[in-house]
Amino acid sequence: MEWLNYHHLLNFWMVAREGSIQRASEQLHVTPASVSVQVRQLEKSLGVRLLAKQGRGLVLTEMGKEVLDYAEQIFSTGRELLEMVKGKPLGRPMALRVGVRDVMSKLVAFQLLQPALSIDPPLRLVCREGNMADLIADLAIHKLDIVLSDTALDPLFRIHAHSYKLGSSEVSIVGQAELAKKHRSNFPASLNGAPFLLPTQDTVLRRQLDRWFSEHNITPRIRAEFADSAMLKIAGRSGMGLFATPTIVEEEVRKLYGLAKVGNIPDIQEQFFAVSVERRIKHPGVLAICKGKDH
Repeated sequence: MEWLNYHHLLNFWMVAREGSIQRASEQLHVTPASVSVQVRQLEKSLGVRLLAKQGRGLVLTEMGKEVLDYAEQIFSTGRELLEMVKGKPLGRPMALRVGVRDVMSKLVAFQLLQPALSIDPPLRLVCREGNMADLIADLAIHKLDIVLSDTALDPLFRIHAHSYKLGSSEVSIVGQAELAKKHRSNFPASLNGAPFLLPTQDTVLRRQLDRWFSEHNITPRIRAEFADSAMLKIAGRSGMGLFATPTIVEEEVRKLYGLAKVGNIPDIQEQFFAVSVERRIKHPGVLAICKGKDH
């Protein structure tokens, strides 16, 4: 009977996920030569080429793409098996490792986490933020249990994962009290020429705001762009400019940062998603978040 060497498969899977032997070796804490040998041995045992050189990098062959699909499922199932057998560590709460996209409102993210934080016995929350590519990479190798984002998973990310829509919200325009008062009358035309703080171009909200400004012939005076939503709010509190925030957390944003409301934009809808690699969700925290779609 032929047996698959799962260590060889793990090395191939990591190379495919990381995009290079060097980065895969760093993740696996071995030498690049060791990774290269393991991948070649897998190719030899299967009798097919899985990787091909393209320029200075590596790309998957058609068979390599097929094998990667199986590898994703195998290691996902293996993780589920470990979690089922081990359960939570004795005397310690089960960890829920959450990645939050850096451009996403942290107040919204915390609200989306509430169903998981209400579980009894309590979970131990481990939360980090970052760009979507880094978070999805960590999700793929199971460093994270779930990723919260303002967008569903892009098909460009070659990972077997599922996006769950958790909710949506229109946006409100807020700012420092005097600035908000100045631009409240005749809203939204009053935003023309108003100092404005925007998220960066790679965000869904930014694209929606740009389109909405264009449709209403509004040209705000862009003072700054931020990848970090918390920095944007701090700049708004200083009076640097107005900014958009999801209406579902608008009141909390105003109270925390001492801001005032200018008006609502119901035409713009921010959406919120959870991304998980579990085929059958077992983690109670992930399950609670994905079922808590009443936000």
